[in-house]
Amino acid sequence: MILIVLGRTLELARDRLPTLFASGWGYMLLLLALNVAISARLLPDTGFTTGSYMTEPITDVSDEGRREAALRMLAIVANVIAGFSIGVAYLRRILLGRREFVLAFGARNLRVGWKIVLLALIGVLMLAPMMLGSALLATATGPLGALVFFASPFVALMLVQRLSLVLPAAALDDPMTLGTSWRLTRGMGIAVALAALVISFAVLVACGLWWGAVALTGELAQLFLPELLSPQTAVSALRGVGILRSALLPAGIMVLATWLFSSLHATSYALARERFVTEVGLRRQEVERAEVARERARTHAARRAVSSVVGLGRDRARD
Repeated sequence: MILIVLGRTLELARDRLPTLFASGWGYMLLLLALNVAISARLLPDTGFTTGSYMTEPITDVSDEGRREAALRMLAIVANVIAGFSIGVAYLRRILLGRREFVLAFGARNLRVGWKIVLLALIGVLMLAPMMLGSALLATATGPLGALVFFASPFVALMLVQRLSLVLPAAALDDPMTLGTSWRLTRGMGIAVALAALVISFAVLVACGLWWGAVALTGELAQLFLPELLSPQTAVSALRGVGILRSALLPAGIMVLATWLFSSLHATSYALARERFVTEVGLRRQEVERAEVARERARTHAARRAVSSVVGLGRDRARD
């Protein structure tokens, strides 16, 4: 199953990259404009030492520093909203073929945003006790506790991924509940979680390459612009390059993360809602394998339940 989920996700992301831009270009431009405006507001005379306002350390503890921190937090929220709005448009274009207004935003987007917050809270609530318990276990058992400690994030990710079908469902106006998502991903939890780990690594690699490309372009501009332009014009041009580089870094990272994770969600959702298998490029035998995995998981759970009831009856008979 892991190869099916991962392979189809990467193929979908590759084949539908033009669809991402066709469906989300309005929010991409809005995202870039937002980051340009904030970069211009926060750009110091010496330029950003880290390349972008988003990663620049805040050393000023005065009121101005606090205002900068608040502005940066608002920028993060705005970037996330624009990012998942791109994801909503991308999913609806792929799975439903909808061509909607480029800046469409309404109750649907709010539902997706709420589901993201809810899943994040559930992930934290799952991870915190596991990390605490494993830390306490490590003091008593040593290596075993350390192993549990490092495995806890993966377990939490697997559990959250089993609930994550509510995200594409909300984008498609499907009133799927967390319980339904849990049931539909039965037998696929480990495969989806491993695919999410690989996609997370792919996002990190893609973002690193993007960061390097933008940083290299900025360095080349600083190297050649003073040679090609007059001193006064070069200063203005370099300031513009600094602003644009600062804006492109967070905007590009958000688009890359949205692209890959939305492709994963589309693939996982199509495995659960079989009417969308054609849209994501799944083969019939792959869907059948997913159904077999779900049926095996249901059978295993039923056997465990029966065994528990039988065992409880035997214990009472002995008493």
